[in-house]
Amino acid sequence: MNKYICLIITLLVSVSCSNAQKVDFYRFKILETYPHDITSYTQGLFFHNGELYESCGQYGESSMRKVDIKSGKAVQRVNFDGRYFLEGSCMINGKLFILTWREGVCFVCDPVTFKETARIPLRGEGWGLTTDGKQLIMSDGSSNIYFKDPRTFADTRTISVTKDGKPVTYLNELEYIDGKIWANVYGQDVIVMIDPKTGVVEGILDCRNILPRRDYTSRTDVLNGIAYNPDTKELYITGKYWPKMFKIKIEK
Repeated sequence: MNKYICLIITLLVSVSCSNAQKVDFYRFKILETYPHDITSYTQGLFFHNGELYESCGQYGESSMRKVDIKSGKAVQRVNFDGRYFLEGSCMINGKLFILTWREGVCFVCDPVTFKETARIPLRGEGWGLTTDGKQLIMSDGSSNIYFKDPRTFADTRTISVTKDGKPVTYLNELEYIDGKIWANVYGQDVIVMIDPKTGVVEGILDCRNILPRRDYTSRTDVLNGIAYNPDTKELYITGKYWPKMFKIKIEK
């Protein structure tokens, strides 16, 4: 009898292992290092028509910027009222969308002047924002990612992000790259790569030690900021109040 029980247990373990989520692990190779404004509490980072844009947070410091990569300086900047803590941002359909953290507002702005054209009510907290070219894709610090109609800002669907069947929380800044959602995990030096259909984490990029300890100050904050240029296939990452931005290549 015991041998049959052992056989059943072996079969169950075998099935369980075969159903485990496969996760690919990646490392980075730094291709170029650029200066980054240490006053930038980076929340959103993205390319549009070959130019780099950055939304920066903190009360009294929030701003939207267009940034010259080589110098790290803002070539265009609009400061927002100190009552607002800006979060993620992206452009779609000729509009610039900028989330706020806890103020219940998503700003819609002119993509050239950054001038506000509308405000959309936002339920809950705003964290990361990106687009697949058809929908807005938003995080709120939980394990959920929300797909939104850019015309109405209404939710069209929601996915729960998991790794090995367990929820992955603190999803922060987002970027849509080659059919996958990439997300910073707040407080961790990793970026997760998510299947937008299932929410399953399919890859993890280990970013530990990308910013050398000698470059840290008392104000240096967490890794946050993923920007992919689809025209050049180049990938850039940085962090909040970091002095540097890195163009990287990922490898297993």
